[in-house]
Amino acid sequence: MNKFLLAAFLILFISCSENNDSEIIEKDSTITSDQVLKIDSCKVVSEQLDTFPKINYSKFVVEDWDKYLELKSKYKYSKGNKEANKAFITLNRKEFRFVKVGDTVIVPDKIVDDMRAYSIFPQYYCDAKHLEKLIIVSNEYQCYGAYEFGKLVRFAAANTGKKRTPTFPGRYALVWRDRIRKSSLDSTWVLPYTWNFHRYAGNAFHQFTMPGRAVSHSCVRQFMTDAKWLYNWGSGVKLDSNRKQKWLSGTPVVITGMFDYDRKVGPWLDFIDNKTGRVKLSGDPMDVDEAYIPIQQIPEEIQGWIPNRKRYLVAEDTLIARGVIDSNVRLIASVNFNKRRREREAKKRRDSVKNEQTTTQSTNIDIIKQNLESLEGQEIEIRKDSTEKK
Repeated sequence: MNKFLLAAFLILFISCSENNDSEIIEKDSTITSDQVLKIDSCKVVSEQLDTFPKINYSKFVVEDWDKYLELKSKYKYSKGNKEANKAFITLNRKEFRFVKVGDTVIVPDKIVDDMRAYSIFPQYYCDAKHLEKLIIVSNEYQCYGAYEFGKLVRFAAANTGKKRTPTFPGRYALVWRDRIRKSSLDSTWVLPYTWNFHRYAGNAFHQFTMPGRAVSHSCVRQFMTDAKWLYNWGSGVKLDSNRKQKWLSGTPVVITGMFDYDRKVGPWLDFIDNKTGRVKLSGDPMDVDEAYIPIQQIPEEIQGWIPNRKRYLVAEDTLIARGVIDSNVRLIASVNFNKRRREREAKKRRDSVKNEQTTTQSTNIDIIKQNLESLEGQEIEIRKDSTEKK
């Protein structure tokens, strides 16, 4: 394309377009013809893939019990109401059982059974078109999108890490999976459809309670149907020629932003429809920095031998310097509840043995005293009999 044609194309593109892409082109004279064509082609593909109807949202205040029953009749799970229930819990990021009188929730004016219709992510991520699979997680909006060669194939709600055990932003990758996992830190936590995405910190996608906020111990919680889908869709770590695991070789996972812990309700309540205010995704996700994980988030038993340990030691300061976490927030160290439980049980056994020994010793002393008293009694009788005989 010669300079004259490029200039003509730019003028036509800028005059006809009202979106942000045209504003970027107009302000940046360094954009090349190839980049213009890329922006335009991405826009076309996005429009072609976004075939979902416009869905308007409204806030519903659960003022009293009657309002709760009204909401329940429309969105509570039942065999014949699966689609409406899934749309409602996905939009509100929580199970219906957590809705209570006094809450404000968001409701759609129409129900679509494909949750991609409610996605805050674009239907097409142009810079990810070279990736077979990709997962984008938003801490801010408590949800994730799964992409195949740039096309959105799944949109799902998520509940990520709470303030003192956050899910740190950055690049990760799926490592291993387990159909029903008992947490290595607490075996009482049963985690269906687990996909680990950090082998040392233990971060994982899995099904668990969804109250509609960032409340986890740094994992990404999901609804059961989403967890099952991801379990079957994702790809785990790859091995090199020596059968050693290749770092960050599984399905890429990019976690963005941080949840606003000061908000009473999530920012998803501010959306007015499914077309306005979508999160913009740009840039090669493979260029995103690997996530910084503070050392205290690594189980104590393996802190001494993890590879690249220095990165974990400087992680908290790095995150504070970047404004990711507040310096006033004291992160909770990873706690091995299984170990604590074993130690408590061992102490109980030791105390029980000690008490038993003390009781045995006490009993033995009592028996000795009784025997001595008995012997003394016998001697008295013997002396008495001897005297009488004399």
